[in-house]
Amino acid sequence: MAESDDQLAERLATAAGAILLELRAAGLDGKALGKAGDEAANAMLCRELRAARPDDALLSEEEKDNRARCGQSRVWIVDPLDGTREYGEGRDDWAVHVALAVDGVATVGAVALPGLGITLTSAAPRPLRPANNPPKMLVSRTRPAAEAVYVAERIGAELLPMGSAGAKAMAVVCGEADIYLHTGGQYEWDNCAPVAVAQAAGLHVSRADGSPIRYNNPDTYLPDLLICRKELAEDAVRFAAQYVPTA
Repeated sequence: MAESDDQLAERLATAAGAILLELRAAGLDGKALGKAGDEAANAMLCRELRAARPDDALLSEEEKDNRARCGQSRVWIVDPLDGTREYGEGRDDWAVHVALAVDGVATVGAVALPGLGITLTSAAPRPLRPANNPPKMLVSRTRPAAEAVYVAERIGAELLPMGSAGAKAMAVVCGEADIYLHTGGQYEWDNCAPVAVAQAAGLHVSRADGSPIRYNNPDTYLPDLLICRKELAEDAVRFAAQYVPTA
């Protein structure tokens, strides 16, 4: 039987994670490890995707963009190493993203968390755990966004610093946190796979203003992202809109 898109995404995300763990065990660290990891994981992912799905387009953080992809319905969107800093520091909050967007919609996603030994997929969503009380809100461990802090204060959420975008999104999927609001700018590869996995798990996913997220755009920049439990979505969108930057 031919390998499905879901199976392909899960297999490749997991395999890339194994490559990254092997490289880290070999003794490199810091920026040198991050560079080597990005290159090795990207080479494997792009080679395997092109072999398995030669008619599909491909967008990777580590490859030169070919905008001919915009004329195609199916595009694989990958981030070979999300959280390069965390990976180089020996932490566990980094990820590998493999996603398929169809007609601009995040349809298939696999997010490997190699440091934790798991790969979460859109094909096998985890049942949502009970909400945390008070809610927990994920923020950057180095640059917490002022908008996120503002929203957290108004919904009574505790801040939970964490590394990569994929790790933060999967923390909501796994019930460790309840909301991930990012307003500092990302690119399509930063969140396409996490969005597909979060949607499948029954979470709310949108832009910060509540509008849908579209992929395979000519400009791959995405200014903001909201992944949260559905009961928090209305308040998160409302308070994010109220935020006014201070001078």
